[in-house]
Amino acid sequence: MNVIAFGPVPSRRLGQSLGINNIPPKICTYSCVYCQVGRTLKYQIEREAFYQPKRTLGDVEKKVKEATSRGEPIDYLAFVPDGEPTLDLNLGKEIQLLKSLGIRIAVITNGSLVWREEVRDDLSKADWVCLKIDAVSDDIWRRINRNHKSLQLEKILEGMSEFAHTFRGELTTETMLVQGINDSREELENISDFIAQLGSGKSYVAIPTRPPAEKRVQPASEHTVNMAYQIFDQKSIDVEYLIGYEGNAFAFTGNVEEDLLSITSVHPMREDGVSEFLAKAEADWAVVEKLISEQKLLAVGYEGKRFYTRRLPTLKKSNE
Repeated sequence: MNVIAFGPVPSRRLGQSLGINNIPPKICTYSCVYCQVGRTLKYQIEREAFYQPKRTLGDVEKKVKEATSRGEPIDYLAFVPDGEPTLDLNLGKEIQLLKSLGIRIAVITNGSLVWREEVRDDLSKADWVCLKIDAVSDDIWRRINRNHKSLQLEKILEGMSEFAHTFRGELTTETMLVQGINDSREELENISDFIAQLGSGKSYVAIPTRPPAEKRVQPASEHTVNMAYQIFDQKSIDVEYLIGYEGNAFAFTGNVEEDLLSITSVHPMREDGVSEFLAKAEADWAVVEKLISEQKLLAVGYEGKRFYTRRLPTLKKSNE
């Protein structure tokens, strides 16, 4: 029997979240080249009732009780399955049932079915929704997301725009950057133009940090990730990195090195900002030089200015 509820697990976006796996592996509308779950086993765009809503509620209730009995906090109940969560015909009913637990509800979706009114209605019941926007150019979208053949990018983007302008909860986006596919300046400009008009909250710029579905896949470079951040920021998008730093990214530790790595794993720091940070911490530039020599920090340039960013992980070792 498949496990529906898991965790709670730490999440940069959601704090402590209890996961809900409402789709059997791996049924999806996409087969993204970078997917950590692997290649899609069954392409599907028609919605289906995979589990009874009462069973989902029961599994989640049990996990919540176990966590609270151990004193573990739960910030969100998050639909993060092994496939596309909106394929679940019972998604809206499950969200309604889970509201009785008094915990905020999140859905992380690739957005491929949001052009359907019933999907938008289901998602509108959640408190927090994240839409995947890896490309807005048709050829790049097909290369990176490897969509079900009947899906049309234009309809998907229209559906996202409609949802963004009616959703009353917190809307975020995520853009996964893969080297040589969607990391050109032109495509980043196009993606940021689209996200800017959504008027969403936080937008995450991500890179693959776990072994991907296709071994050839590599994360975009630090220079490209910094460029993406600057392009998004220039369009007044509230942008953050999502690059898988393994530490406690938001805690103040009192440790200058750890805090510097935590900050630069969320967004790049300009040189003068690093100097200011070091002065407050009563530390000198030797800390930065040490982190660079240990290949934990990297200096990158953008429009004549120097930025410092956390060095991104490579996937090569995972694929050998």
